[in-house]
Amino acid sequence: MENFITKVLHLPPAASEHGPELDRLLFYVHVLMFVLFVGWSCFYLYAIWRYRERKNARADYHGVRSHMSSYLEVAVAVVEAVLLIGFAIPLWARGASLPNFPPEKDSTVIRVIGRQFNWMARYPGPDGTFGKAAPEFVTAEDPLGLDSADPANKDDIVVQNSEIVVPVNKPVIAHISSLDVIHSFAVMSMRITQDAIPGLSIPVWFTPTKIGNYLITCAQLCGNGHSSMRGILRVVSQSEFDAYVKSKSGKSASDASYE
Repeated sequence: MENFITKVLHLPPAASEHGPELDRLLFYVHVLMFVLFVGWSCFYLYAIWRYRERKNARADYHGVRSHMSSYLEVAVAVVEAVLLIGFAIPLWARGASLPNFPPEKDSTVIRVIGRQFNWMARYPGPDGTFGKAAPEFVTAEDPLGLDSADPANKDDIVVQNSEIVVPVNKPVIAHISSLDVIHSFAVMSMRITQDAIPGLSIPVWFTPTKIGNYLITCAQLCGNGHSSMRGILRVVSQSEFDAYVKSKSGKSASDASYE
């Protein structure tokens, strides 16, 4: 069923835990829209034929006597309510409501920063704690403003090559922000999209279920180089991720921590 839905909707295979459920909701919405399109098209053609001038030379002042249209409207409203209350709201509550986010201690927590025209990612390092960052520490060499005097920054990792590495089968909490204009962090295979807005840090979470490389795009027109704002989300095994973090950590936040 999942393969059928992705083919019909022309989507890449879902690679996150919530992906198949979201795909089913999209499929049901498309089915409803198709039924409405066919139904109203048939009604339109019927009305043209039924009330043609040759058949009805004189106006009918009584109007429509049947209540069929009212019944159809109620039926459509019921189906829409089922999709909204039964599918959309529960899916949103599980995936977007902050109280339902997984605990950070059981998740991979990263910060994703968009800028013209690439993505940056910041990891807390082996200690699991992000170091201090503030506007007064921002320089051309350190656009994130990391405080080099904060010991927690010593093992933090910042990658600027638009490649983000996360482990498979473990929740990922990504705090999305921007250094300049509004961007939008989108990974279609993970079924996630979140605007990156300057001055805000907006969390989004997902659980990757398949090892592989997945395309990161910007879903918001952000300037002349918008088309080049692409990256790779690399999903690896837990052991490979641990080795990756270990290989990148231990460098000073003031110089070599930017990879």
